[in-house]
Formats: sequence, structure tokens, C-alpha cells
Amino acid sequence: MAMAPAYEGNLPASPEWLNKGDNAWQMTAATLVGLQSMPGLVILYASIVKKKWAVNSAFMALYAFAAVLICWVLVAYRMAFGEKLLPFWGKGGPALGQKFLVRRARVPASTHYYKNGRVETEMEEPFFPMASLVYFQFTFAAITMILLAGSVLGRMNIKAWMAFVPLWLVFSYTVGAFSLWGGGFLYHWGVIDYSGGYVIHLSSGIAGFTAAYWVGPRIKSDRERFPPNNVLLMLAGAGLLWMGWSGFNGGAPYAANVVSSIAVLNTNICAATSLLVWTTLDVIFFGKPSVIGAVQGMMTGLVCITPGAGLVQSWAAIVMGILSGSIPWVSMMILHKKSSLLQKVDDTLGVFHTHAVAGLLGGLLTGLLAEPALCRLVLPVTNSRGAFYGGSGGVQFLKQLVAAMFVIGWNIVSTTIILLVIQLFIPLRMPDEHLEIGDDAAHGEEAYALWGDGEKYDPTRHGSLNPGTTGVSPYVNGARGVTINL
Repeated sequence: MAMAPAYEGNLPASPEWLNKGDNAWQMTAATLVGLQSMPGLVILYASIVKKKWAVNSAFMALYAFAAVLICWVLVAYRMAFGEKLLPFWGKGGPALGQKFLVRRARVPASTHYYKNGRVETEMEEPFFPMASLVYFQFTFAAITMILLAGSVLGRMNIKAWMAFVPLWLVFSYTVGAFSLWGGGFLYHWGVIDYSGGYVIHLSSGIAGFTAAYWVGPRIKSDRERFPPNNVLLMLAGAGLLWMGWSGFNGGAPYAANVVSSIAVLNTNICAATSLLVWTTLDVIFFGKPSVIGAVQGMMTGLVCITPGAGLVQSWAAIVMGILSGSIPWVSMMILHKKSSLLQKVDDTLGVFHTHAVAGLLGGLLTGLLAEPALCRLVLPVTNSRGAFYGGSGGVQFLKQLVAAMFVIGWNIVSTTIILLVIQLFIPLRMPDEHLEIGDDAAHGEEAYALWGDGEKYDPTRHGSLNPGTTGVSPYVNGARGVTINL
């Protein structure tokens, strides 16, 4: 029987180094991570905020997803995963040319050497094309930016946000990504960040908290009462986030291998454990379970397991879930109310607790619980292990702590400088009169437009379901909608 053309040998589109299984999984994993943002966090943000901020919150996520992609392929990818420029930064450049994208994927600065100069671990060269790696890593950059947005929902000037996204991507995210993943100094020192506990979650939590400080708080009425406008839709967004995390941690080894399988299992175990622990604490202290609390517990579990998902045993994933469901709960529900600094900074969705605290916790626990045999399968530094396994494990924990301090410090400084520069040209916070109104003032649109609401959306300027309409719009001032004759 004749062989199908796709499986014939020596095809230009199927070079010898291409592993179709790895490539298929990498593109699937990238799509799963992309779905976490678009539509996952778009739906979650639109639903978890007050009705008047639904459109603005969703749009901030939507804009970030698109803007990050263009900046990523124009310059940022190679700053994060390209040739070394500085110990913490790669040489920027476009990732758009056919010659660059169809060749075998490689991370040029990742070759690891012994102290005597001999090669310890060869350069990372996955068995799929560069295009798959560029897209996969883009989805991580995008979700980091969107998670950061959760700290400033409900008051940040949308124009300031539009300027902030590309600047923070280039001057903050790429530094952490290169340092820990792309062959920077923390990568070669042996710091473990399997899939972004530091690069994504600690950085977004710290940068979000810093941004919330400089942007300023929401108006008093929003801070005092900020109920979700659609709890069921919020759960739909949370579900996309949870299921998409299988691509998040499962795609990190750059192969459909045993580490990927372990990471996916551990991810779900930790998330489920953390959700149950957080819910149990809510019942014990508040007398009833909270759906929002369950979502927060799910989130902290997913974040906590990320730095070591493929490197810890499954019993350790349960331990990490217990701690991620309790320690961030304490920081959010108890310490937050007692800390004057935490009270002063208006972190809208508590990103500091769910991502910075949980990400730091996960990174440190990885330094304790990383299993040596699993570490040998994926890490560039041989004999890596957690402190509980003896040997050099104590040093590993110290490395994890130092790396966390670097990520925290860089994000505080870079985020502050970026926002202070933007503030010279664009106000960071909407005026109070716009904050009283919300979406209609910011976008001229509302999430749930009922007849007689008095929106000021003008379909002749923004597009209409009736493109043939011409002339002066009757909708500029007053109600819009459909009148039903009963």
C-alpha cells in the first residue's frame, strides 16, 4: 500500500530533526495556554468585577494579548531567548523571517559548562521548528501581562495601559525570562523555575502591586463594595484557566515526554488540594463556602505547583496544595487587614496574594522538594535536588531565595520607572467623574445594555449592526435599544 505523502521521508516540510509528536504537543500546549488568556481571563475579569467595569476589564486583557504578540515577534522574543547581550538580557531582534522560523528551535545561550570549561549540558534544541517555540513562549508573556492587569482594574487610564504593556514586556518580562529560562545568570547558576513561578507569577504579582501603588486606588464606593456581576460566567473563565494549565506546565519540557505527563498530573492534584483547603478555611472561619474563595484557592494551587510541576513527586504536590491553600489565605484574609501598606495599596483582585505570595511559596518549596531523579531528566545542572534529599539541596534552597529577591527587586524598580515616565505624558488614573460611571465613560459601551440605561455609545463612530445607517446619530445622548410593542 502506498505511503501517505505526509509520512514520506526526506520531505522539505519534514526534516530529519522534526518530531511530529513533540511539535503537535507543543502547538497544542501553546493553544491551551493562549486559551487561558483569550478567552479565559477575558471572561474571568469581565465577570469578577462590578458591572460598570466589565467591558473595561475585558478590554485590558484583550488589548494586552494582541499588543504582546506584535511586540514579541518584533523584538522581545530574542531579548528573552536569543543570544546573550548581558548576563540578564538577550540581543533583541525580529522573529519574523522564514529562515529563522522554519529551522530547528534552539535557545542559543543555554549551553551549560563545568567550571573547567567542558560542556555539562548541550544547548537546548527541541525537535520542532522555531515558530512553535516563539508562539509557545508568547502565550506565557501574554498571560503574565494580563495577570498584572488584575491589580489595576477599575481605575487605570486605558491609554496609560496601552503604553505600559509594550514597555513592561520589553524592560521587565524579558529580563526575568532570559535570566531564568533563556540562558542568563540565574539559569546557569542552577535556579529552578520549571514553568514560570518566578518568571510569570512572582513578577506579575510584584509588578501588579507596584503598579497599583503608583496608579492609585479606586473610588471609595468601589473599594467598599465590588461584587462580581456574573458568578457563573466567572466560573467558566476559571475553568478555562484550570484546564489550560495542563498546557502551561505540560509544555514546559519542550517535548511530549514523561516529565510532561508528571507535570500535568501534579498540576491538577495541587490545584484540587488547594481549592479544597481554601474552601475548608472559608467554612471554618466564615461559616459558609465562597465561590470566589474557591477560585482563589484554585489559582494559588496552580501558581504554587508551577515552579516545580515536573520535578516533584505527586505526594509533594499534595503538600504544596495544602500550603498554597492556607498560606495565601492567611496573607489575604488576615495579614492584609493588619498591614497598613497592604491596606494602602488597592490591589483590585489580590494579585499580590494569589500570584506573588503563591509564586514565591512554590519556588521555595521546589527548593525543598525537587526530586533528584526527576531533576536529572530536564535540568541543565546535574545533581540538582531539593533540600529534603540531602547533598547540595540546601544550596538549592538558597539559590531559590536569591533568585526571588532578584525578580522582586527588578520588577519594583522597572515597573516604577516605566509608570513614572508614562505619567509625564498620560495620567495613570482616570478622573473621578469617569470612575463614577465606569465603562460608558471609558469606552462608550456597557456590558449589559438595557433599554433606557442612557448610554452614550455612538454606532456611527464605532460600527453598527446596521451598516447602511447614515446621518446624525440619534444615540449620542439618551437611551438606545429595542422598543417592544406589547
